[in-house]
Amino acid sequence: MTESYAHPESLVSTEWLAANLHQPDLRIVDGTYYLPMQGKDAKAEYLERHIPGAVFFDIDDISDTSSSLPHMLPPPEKFASRVRKLGIGDGNRIVVYDGQGMMSAARVWWMFRVFGAREVAILDGGLPKWLAENRPVEEGPVQLQERHFTARLDNTQVRSKEQILRNLQSKREQMLDARTAGRFHATEPEIWPGRRSGHIPGAHNLPFGQLLSAGSATFKGAADLRQLYEAAGIDLKKPVVTSCGSGITACVLAFGLHLLGHRDVAVYDGSWAEWGLPGDTPVAT
Repeated sequence: MTESYAHPESLVSTEWLAANLHQPDLRIVDGTYYLPMQGKDAKAEYLERHIPGAVFFDIDDISDTSSSLPHMLPPPEKFASRVRKLGIGDGNRIVVYDGQGMMSAARVWWMFRVFGAREVAILDGGLPKWLAENRPVEEGPVQLQERHFTARLDNTQVRSKEQILRNLQSKREQMLDARTAGRFHATEPEIWPGRRSGHIPGAHNLPFGQLLSAGSATFKGAADLRQLYEAAGIDLKKPVVTSCGSGITACVLAFGLHLLGHRDVAVYDGSWAEWGLPGDTPVAT
């Protein structure tokens, strides 16, 4: 018997979405984000083509813009105000996708969950799979009626630099880094400017792309995911904190753990963009 996901409802297929596109309580969210060094414009791509009815979630705008760090979690009132304007409210079922297949959709999924939304899913394979199947797209902005969204911050899903520093002593939580092995081991340059190379001492490494099937950006099955986490050195019975370059792909690892039913998972929001700065944080290579 093959192992199934503990939360299959959190991952929807392109077939399911196509059949449910016009459900009145469904909200589709384009959460495409590109790293500054990729030199692409996610908003312009969205306006060119998106899944019918999808609204654009701007990860850099729906963030704490007072922070010097990239796209840190915004205060609850800012999150609520922004998603209300997108027409997303309490009681909506939310499906998030991104234009790369699976890179930033999990960050948007995680943000909604951190602020109290429960019915949030990711489109397996994202926009590339949708397009490959010749499914419908539309262009231009989507205006939906404002809805009331109640944002309640769940601190158990977020970690700060201070908490990670304390964890170096207590070792209560396992650290899992989603960056490439080269960046993790400091054998290739760190892509965030001005950051040191290496990783948080004691952290394990699982590049997020390994969770996806080759060529389709769909998630591997539960048994394969379990094997990947365990091979990376993670005890799935103990708490896990995920990190990456700037808190985006760390959420892919958090989502994979959610699919397996892991209940004690948090994301280090500042990730390497914060930890790798010159200063008092220890770095291993």
